[in-house]
Amino acid sequence: MPMKFTDDLYEYYKDRLTGELDRRDVLKLIGEMTDEELLGMFGLYVLESLKAKMAREGLGATRPQDAPRVH
Repeated sequence: MPMKFTDDLYEYYKDRLTGELDRRDVLKLIGEMTDEELLGMFGLYVLESLKAKMAREGLGATRPQDAPRVH
């Protein structure tokens, strides 16, 4: 099920994607989000931040050949 926030953001910016959101725009959109949308956005942010940190530190890129598989 698509998030209302994503749909609203697309509708608002589909013809304006040449610029950036300013803080006021972002806070306005966040203020209109449901609790579910807000938690989903935050969870995605945390996940992507963790993935980026792991990539920067070289974690998760390879698994040593003798390491046991965890299922």
